[in-house]
Amino acid sequence: MSGSASGGGAPDLTVDGSGARVAIVASSWHGSVMDGLIAGARKTLEEAGADEVGVVRAPGAFELPLFAKACINDGWDAIVALGVVIRGGTPHFEFVSSAATNGLAQVALDTGVPVGFGLLTCDTEEQALDRAGLPGSAEDKGREAAQAALATLTVLRALGE
Repeated sequence: MSGSASGGGAPDLTVDGSGARVAIVASSWHGSVMDGLIAGARKTLEEAGADEVGVVRAPGAFELPLFAKACINDGWDAIVALGVVIRGGTPHFEFVSSAATNGLAQVALDTGVPVGFGLLTCDTEEQALDRAGLPGSAEDKGREAAQAALATLTVLRALGE
């Protein structure tokens, strides 16, 4: 696949998910991209030894913050938020991308629970596929979002001790 990748300079995070219950909150649009993102996140969480991994499907990216907060209220230790918004010919892209991004940040700040950010905001479906962790993809943003959630959880637990 082609398209410019955004992963240059990404950290190589070693994460430990022992004792963690992590919910993957994923939008339903762009099925093949989402399948790749979910698979990458799930594999990363399982390899890191997370005690429990759940998947909750949201109708779209706009609903991700609400679903993330509901999972936190249900007792999950960390969230991996996954979605994709592809630019079209109207301002809808900006509205949905901004609302989902700001909402997920607000959920993390309001609750103190890590939210791994895996919302792809791309100009084309090809760019999204190139970041989805599928065979031939240049990047695996599902994996990266899961690593970020676990790394943040580890630091927050250490700070709380």
